[in-house]
Amino acid sequence: MIKIFNTLTKQKEEFKPIENNKVRFYYCGPTVYKTQHIGGLRGNFTADSIRRSLMYLNYKVNFVSNYTDVGHLTGDNEGDADTGEDRMEISARIEGKTPKEIADVAIENYEKDTKDLNLLFPTTRCRATDYIQEMIDMVQILLDKGFAYQTDLAIYFDVSKAKDYTRLSGQKLEENIQGAGTGEISDSQKKNPVDFVLWFFKKGKHQNALQTWGSPWGEGFPGWHIECSAMSKKHLGNTMDIHMGGKEHITIHHTNEIAQSEAANGVNFVNYWIHNEHLVIDNKKMSKSIGNVVMLKDIKEKGFDPLALRYFFLQAHYRSGQNFTWEALQSAQKGLVNLYEQTAELFESKKPFWIFWKKGKINEEFKNKFTEKIEDDFNTPQALAVVSELLKSKIENKDKLATILEFDKVLGLKLDEATNKIPQKISISKLTQDIQSLIKEREIARKNKDYQKSDELREKIEGLGYKIKDTEKGQEIFSRAKNF
Repeated sequence: MIKIFNTLTKQKEEFKPIENNKVRFYYCGPTVYKTQHIGGLRGNFTADSIRRSLMYLNYKVNFVSNYTDVGHLTGDNEGDADTGEDRMEISARIEGKTPKEIADVAIENYEKDTKDLNLLFPTTRCRATDYIQEMIDMVQILLDKGFAYQTDLAIYFDVSKAKDYTRLSGQKLEENIQGAGTGEISDSQKKNPVDFVLWFFKKGKHQNALQTWGSPWGEGFPGWHIECSAMSKKHLGNTMDIHMGGKEHITIHHTNEIAQSEAANGVNFVNYWIHNEHLVIDNKKMSKSIGNVVMLKDIKEKGFDPLALRYFFLQAHYRSGQNFTWEALQSAQKGLVNLYEQTAELFESKKPFWIFWKKGKINEEFKNKFTEKIEDDFNTPQALAVVSELLKSKIENKDKLATILEFDKVLGLKLDEATNKIPQKISISKLTQDIQSLIKEREIARKNKDYQKSDELREKIEGLGYKIKDTEKGQEIFSRAKNF
């Protein structure tokens, strides 16, 4: 029985899908005005981890995620998503490109990063600008039903007509005024301060907008919130099982999605709301203005395997904040290498007897323990603890291997490639004469206690792609596994 902490009810609830063994799952993807930093990637990882867990528990998951490439204004940073400039246009102006060119590069980088983190590709990936007609259709429905109204500058959703508008955030409406968005300050025709924009016209501060489309009401572009409502409806129907995003979306974006979707469709929008906590760096918010943003490429350039970051993310529950430091990542990489080494030993144990080796059986006791953890609001830290317990157990190696590979369907650490993820010992006699000479020279330096020269020779040898381990029997040479 899966228990999910539902932001809507503020408690864990038994998961009951709309359709038996099927899950309709929507994740709010990135606004593609720049490459995502690892704080954003933590949310993507969480969605992937939850999706993998559901699949492991025999659900067929229809996982839909989006790219926002229009309509997300900078006012969202100040709690007012209807003010400021379009993020895509700011990047386009700074880089001297079109918004589409900016989005194309950011999407390419994002998909490269998610592949490196071993995130499963969505069932459907939506790009907002491909769904303008669906957004126009939904705005028209809201107008026809009397939930929206038009001014000279925009079309607004009338929050006074929404049922229990702040039930997701739990705020009082007067406290939610800023979070709902005040819209164009000069729009004297706006009825209520909390009403939010469904469609901006190419007028006023947006008269020079770079991305606009024709509509029955005039040329313009969609508000940020209507995008997710229209795209999710297109691919998941009027009601979905799970909607996930960062906790910062609770008071503005997701609150407005609920209001407009339920007004337009006349049914409950989402059954289970899931929100992940933030990643901070050195206990500070990750921010470009502070200069403490870390990208996945930075991690790779420092010699870390991207899966070390995945392992790091697995160590904290998604509803807990997580503090990134380079020391913490180094520790995670050591933990991952240790896991690879132990798994590789299980693979090695069958080699001498491979003709007689029978495929191991998944250990039911450990599987039940592992399942129990992920059923409890997708608790990956405790699931990792079960993996550690499994490796220390005295069950047969073949069963241990079968079980840990089964668990990796959720962990996503590529444990089936463990033997390729760790350095492989090499016979010195098989190396080139030049490298053998360096190794002999280093052995002499060590015997003479010339440690400075020994270290210099180590660096030279390791610079050629090898790893040295000093033992009582002398030097052992290993191939250097990628990024370790």
